[in-house]
Amino acid sequence: MFTFHGTCRFLRKFKPLWALSSDCPSGYEKITLRCIHSLHQLKQIRPTRQINRYMKKSVKSFKKKDVDPKVYMRDTVRNISNILRYSTWDSAQEQLEKLSLRWDSYTINQVLKTHPPLEKAWLFFNWASQLRGFKHDQFTYTTMLDIFGEARRISSMNHVFKKMQEKDIKIDAVTYTSLIHWLSNDGDIDGAVKMWKEMKDKGCNPTVVSYTAYMKVLFDHNRVKEATAIYKEMIQSGCSPNCHTYTVLMVHLASSGKFYELVEIFSKMQETGVQPDKATCNILVDKCCRVGEIGAMMKILQHMKENSFVLRYPVYMEALETLRIAGKSDVLLKQVNPHISVKFINHEEKNNFDATTTDIHSIIDQGLVLNMLARHNFVAVDRLLADMMDKNIRLHSEIISSIIEVYSAHSRPKSASLAFEYSLKMGISFEKTSYLTLIGVFIRTNSFPKIVEIIEAMFNAGFAVGMHLSALLIYRLGHVRKLGLATKLFQLLPSEQRSTSAYTALMGAYFSIGKVEKGLETFNEMRANGICVALGTYNVLLAGLEKNGKVTEVESYRKEKKRLQTGGSSQLGVSMDEKICNILFAGDVVS
Repeated sequence: MFTFHGTCRFLRKFKPLWALSSDCPSGYEKITLRCIHSLHQLKQIRPTRQINRYMKKSVKSFKKKDVDPKVYMRDTVRNISNILRYSTWDSAQEQLEKLSLRWDSYTINQVLKTHPPLEKAWLFFNWASQLRGFKHDQFTYTTMLDIFGEARRISSMNHVFKKMQEKDIKIDAVTYTSLIHWLSNDGDIDGAVKMWKEMKDKGCNPTVVSYTAYMKVLFDHNRVKEATAIYKEMIQSGCSPNCHTYTVLMVHLASSGKFYELVEIFSKMQETGVQPDKATCNILVDKCCRVGEIGAMMKILQHMKENSFVLRYPVYMEALETLRIAGKSDVLLKQVNPHISVKFINHEEKNNFDATTTDIHSIIDQGLVLNMLARHNFVAVDRLLADMMDKNIRLHSEIISSIIEVYSAHSRPKSASLAFEYSLKMGISFEKTSYLTLIGVFIRTNSFPKIVEIIEAMFNAGFAVGMHLSALLIYRLGHVRKLGLATKLFQLLPSEQRSTSAYTALMGAYFSIGKVEKGLETFNEMRANGICVALGTYNVLLAGLEKNGKVTEVESYRKEKKRLQTGGSSQLGVSMDEKICNILFAGDVVS
């Protein structure tokens, strides 16, 4: 038992604390009380040493606070990418030269992989080649090849490849695989075959990725025997097929109607230790739906259920329709996709829902959201979303898509905005249709800043807005005199999507608020970049100049328009972009 004498001995051992607290009795009382109540937790160590240790720790922690925060490479790459996207090249070059950065192959390559505008990417590539101590390698060259190939600039891609050969840059299987893919994508199957032979002749051993890509090229162009021979060659060379290889084979079998063989390969790949992933399952279910193949689809859905995979929303809809036409049960489909099936609850299907939501309630948060959404209790859904946002609780992307679509159908823009903000904070991307649904919601409510935010999120998610939709939005923003937003939207567009309609819409935006010089500057920039000038463009140009009293310029451009009309009376040589521009800007559209 802890007696009074024990207390005295205890306090003698902590005599230094008494000395420290002698000037402050109340402080001493607090220390002794705290020590007595926690006596059973203390070890017999010298208090002076303990105090010194604490003091050392506090000094160290103070020094750490003075250290500058670490700059991560991803932040550096994002900063450089933003400079290239949102600045003119002259301005971008000045900013790049001021960066205190050691330029190496990895940094250049990562910046190029962010897909800055095509022209800026090429200028940046050439600018980097002139840096002291830097030399492009196979990685930066291959990424530049991919950028040109994706934009279908095949001649430019071949030019870069020729430069690699001239400068004796190492050309490996990755580079050749990229060339084969982009040549085939452009319809040049002979060029792709020639590139494959060149790779083999140069002694460059194909990888499993190379074999798979070349097999797909051959299958896509109905060269089945050659593709089969390549598969056998791959096996003989010791390359084991991966999931993508098996997917290419199964897609070919599905396209040929050989679903029995498809199911055999689907089982065989699992026996060899290669598991079909979510993307493979989605592709195969889509193929089964197109021809009404139920048996193979059920095998794939069972695998998806066992591995917690889900279908994309369009594939789910197609599968649901296929099962209904065939008169088959959709219970398995709804068990695989509980987050989607909740949207199709109506008064007749409510009893069936209880049987298919067993898996939903295994995740309480998702179950609550889905049930409240099914009952149209939107206030509860909003509160749940706000609470989850504060607590960083993540929902599945397709549940967010469902919420957005339901809110859109019930005209709840504020709730849709909350769902969008939640997705931004949590870093969730969803289907392109959901982004377009949001754009429709905010167009109807004239919430134009939010529209630009959504389009920026679309680009970040890897979706293209489309030339015609972007032109319509720029035109609408200009019409309501939101020039800043119209300009920002135009700058967000990749160079290949800055079409005749987009330039014309931006001109109209400038003319609408009386900025004639900027409108003419846009028109001249359009011509300088080789963009076709349509009749609709001249309609906007003439209307804007007339409105602002530029009589001399009006006469000059009216003559140009007449020459275009007389020289282009036939519609055969007019591109679809020009036709859309002519329809959109058929009359006096500058207000």
